[in-house]
Amino acid sequence: MTRPPGTDAPAARAPQPPSPAQPVDVPYWQRRLTELAQRHHVPGAVLGIARRARSDVVACGVLNQATGVTTTPDSLFQIGSITKVWTATLAMQLADEGALGLDAPLADVLPELRLADPQVARQVTMRHLLAHTSGIDGDVFTDTGRGDDCLERFVGQLDQAAQNHPLGATFSYCNSGFVLAGRVIEQLTGMSWDQALRERLCAPLGLEHTVTLPEEALRFRTAIGHDVRAGRPPRPVPVWGLPRSQGPAGLITATAGDVLAFARLHLANGTAPDRTQVLSPHAAQAMTGLQVELPDTHTLGDSWGLGWVRFGWHGRRLIGHDGATLGQSSFLRILPDQDLAVVLLTNGGAAKDLYRELLGEIFADLAGAVMPAAPRPPAKPVAVAGRRHLGRYERAGTRIDILQGAGGLKLRHTTTGPLAHLVPEPVQEAALVPVSDSRFLVRYPDSPSWIPLRFYSLLTGESYVHHDMRATPKVS
Repeated sequence: MTRPPGTDAPAARAPQPPSPAQPVDVPYWQRRLTELAQRHHVPGAVLGIARRARSDVVACGVLNQATGVTTTPDSLFQIGSITKVWTATLAMQLADEGALGLDAPLADVLPELRLADPQVARQVTMRHLLAHTSGIDGDVFTDTGRGDDCLERFVGQLDQAAQNHPLGATFSYCNSGFVLAGRVIEQLTGMSWDQALRERLCAPLGLEHTVTLPEEALRFRTAIGHDVRAGRPPRPVPVWGLPRSQGPAGLITATAGDVLAFARLHLANGTAPDRTQVLSPHAAQAMTGLQVELPDTHTLGDSWGLGWVRFGWHGRRLIGHDGATLGQSSFLRILPDQDLAVVLLTNGGAAKDLYRELLGEIFADLAGAVMPAAPRPPAKPVAVAGRRHLGRYERAGTRIDILQGAGGLKLRHTTTGPLAHLVPEPVQEAALVPVSDSRFLVRYPDSPSWIPLRFYSLLTGESYVHHDMRATPKVS
């Protein structure tokens, strides 16, 4: 939509699908990115929009508040868990080749696999891993060194990770499962995960600004994450990245342009720009199909595919993924029916609020797709009998205490384990606002956003709280 110079916001109108010839107004989105990043205290950001064969990338701010290095369209950011879709794509390539069965036990490939539950070790499949239904405790961040054997060593210690829920019983976001998937890829390709990514995805797609190791990122103009404490300006985080063992779950660092090229692979049914079939159309389509519905449909998407998150926006079906590392956040959304992909890479501040405002405008303007509203407390307070929810819920890296406060239930969230000293506030406490007997909202100090939380039980009777996409079992 063309706007006169100086126009600061899209004209109010009912969203309508654009005509195929409508171009992306790049100067306008450059202005909106700059304005909204400043509003949400994001030090630096890059926005990429790909529509059909054309990609446009704009940038604003700085990569590092301490050095003042300017963010440019070719700057690299950590894309965090968007990496998981790349790992899933590698697994689907192997399925295409007949080397991997999605429903075959992983023990066929890794006979040495040991997990906390021996029966799960014998039965868990790649489909469980890619859809986050394995039940393996997902937030294990053991540092197993910098060597090419780091995934093998990590998986060798997975028997120390709890089995948080029965195999296939519910959805719980699982970083550990994707490290295991990466190890399967290594075993079947004879390469490290990093090398398999380079040779099987980056090379055929011509991605020259996608890396997995910090010494590779140093060759480029690269962002550092920032944290915010008690209203102070964003400041660089003390540690740049997570241990190498987390590679398949979240260690890709890339430009927005390279992320859009990866998205184009999936929009083109697995075909690279030179017409090489990197992934079969069947596999590309299978990755977007429904695998599991989410217990909480308000935090991210409403369901999960094989690697991809599935989003329902008022009857429109999108796919995508988010990523969060140490002070960096990334967002990828794809609307297949409009051949449209949008990526936002950031290095701190209220990144999720920037995502909601900016991408909400972009998809409404370019595709007539309306993002669902963010969760809000009910207009009228809801009275609930919540005493049955009181107690402690715990998994690796997180302890959640539901306590009785003066005005109702309150939540104490404690980050534990290796990440505890890397987050600004390892212990946070806030009131729970009821939406129903089982659904609540919480807003942590210094956060403008309400976050959903749901209490539920499995068919076998065990009690859980679903928060931040994780199923955390009640332990006392």
